[in-house]
Amino acid sequence: MNIEHLARIADLNARYVDAIDADRLEAWPDFFLDDGRYRITTAENVAQGLPLSMIYATSRAMLRDRVTALREANVYEGQRYRHVLGTPLIAAVDAGGVRARTNFMVARVMRTGETMLFATGCYEDRVVLKGPDEARFAEKTVILDSRQIDTLLAIPL
Repeated sequence: MNIEHLARIADLNARYVDAIDADRLEAWPDFFLDDGRYRITTAENVAQGLPLSMIYATSRAMLRDRVTALREANVYEGQRYRHVLGTPLIAAVDAGGVRARTNFMVARVMRTGETMLFATGCYEDRVVLKGPDEARFAEKTVILDSRQIDTLLAIPL
């Protein structure tokens, strides 16, 4: 295991969830390559080899469109998230980047102050490391443990 890879993946994920939790959604797409892919699916779909996704984007531009829609078009009850991340598990390092798996839990805090466990699962990431200080997601697959997710999946996980 390369401790530098582990530290860079952990840092990237920490900055990624901090942007979401702090409602800096406009920064969220910048964690991805221009052609980076983002997908939310369930463990059940992955186990069955099903390509079904709750959210699927194939570029940074699509992620920016999603943020614009959240800010300007979508109507949903005020809420925010608080992520708790596990330590990344480096699965592979090759010419395509570093593949890692990171467990997460997300609490949803409603405008009223009500807090509930919203989602658990893992991130399966392919990260491209560029230079000593830059890392971007080439792929981020959010795999939810349960297929029973609140219909209000507005904010990225």
